[in-house]
Amino acid sequence: MGWLGLDDTDSLKGGCTTAVFFDLLHGLPEQVIVGTPRLVRLWPFARRRTRGNAALAVELHSPDVDTLVEHLDAWWVEHVAPLKGAQQDSTISNRAQHPASPGMVWFNHQPPSAVYFKGVRGELSLGDLPEPTRSWGDYGRIGATAAVAWPGERCTWEAIAWRSESHSGTSRSVDEAALSEVDSWPEVVFSRDPRRGTSLIAPRGSSPVLFGVRATSAKAANKACSTIANGSKTEPIKASMVFQTNQASGDHLGEALELIVESVEVDPSRKHAKVHTNGPDVLAFFEGGPVNSLARWLRGGDVFRVKGLLDHDGNLHAEQMKVQTWLPRKHERPLCPQCPKRLKSMGRGQGLRCPACKFKMEEDAWVAVECTPPWSSWVEPEVGARRHLARPLAWDN
Repeated sequence: MGWLGLDDTDSLKGGCTTAVFFDLLHGLPEQVIVGTPRLVRLWPFARRRTRGNAALAVELHSPDVDTLVEHLDAWWVEHVAPLKGAQQDSTISNRAQHPASPGMVWFNHQPPSAVYFKGVRGELSLGDLPEPTRSWGDYGRIGATAAVAWPGERCTWEAIAWRSESHSGTSRSVDEAALSEVDSWPEVVFSRDPRRGTSLIAPRGSSPVLFGVRATSAKAANKACSTIANGSKTEPIKASMVFQTNQASGDHLGEALELIVESVEVDPSRKHAKVHTNGPDVLAFFEGGPVNSLARWLRGGDVFRVKGLLDHDGNLHAEQMKVQTWLPRKHERPLCPQCPKRLKSMGRGQGLRCPACKFKMEEDAWVAVECTPPWSSWVEPEVGARRHLARPLAWDN
């Protein structure tokens, strides 16, 4: 018995580590018992990530571990090592892309979960890793080890279907009627953007993945995958597999920070907000919807709570936000104590007077106008703008 992890076999040029992992598992010796495959998302700001920064892991049972490791040695040399070095720059981002650097690890015993939590909340390095029983390759060992260390306490499931090679390079075709059907099932989650009515299951670019459908149970994920794959307008698939995942686990977020607003900057054209606080600067991008709207509403002196991730520059990317206390946005003259009219100024330094009953007040007074924030509870982005790891607020209420 032991744990196998794999990562970083792909690039924007093509390939997908899930497909490589599928082939690896189906090429294992017959006597090896394969556990539940795991797809584990890690810190989304990792410098060497390709797309969604996911790594793969699985528990294997073998009567002869030495023979299994010899098989993995041969498989690595023939099928995985040649994938090293593939690279292509992004056409939608200026973030530097790194050459594929595959890595694979074998642990006789699962490493501590602290390795996973460090890798999902920040950037791991090779020096942070525990010593595996056996390892292959380079930087991919980082994600592979973190995936193996995932405790799997909070999880969802994703069924991934890969494209037939005969359709590679063509536009993806997924049956919309079948997708609409599975989207109505309560166990299927995050398959469609409710704002636009568009599908969220098919990736862009040259990935060999046709679609990935997520659910709250393995059974529902498998059924949804079968329904979509058998749709009359869905192109033929090469294969499919259900993965246990940490998507929607919220594992990447720690405790909420309570911060005091110093000032708020809003990009005049793109509407992104940057909230300067007594702690880290908080970023709320326009795509974040309610989070962005709430961030733009804040003013100096307001107190709010926020959950998010720190990037390399120390900025906190807001994912969930709640206003605790807030200062008045407007002030007005007080009401006359003798009639329902509002007092008016008689001139600088001359006090106030009621325009109706002529009551006078020597003090040049103002009173705060009550206001309420756009939301009084926690807010989060809409489904299509959330991170893979984001746990819906409704799931914990």
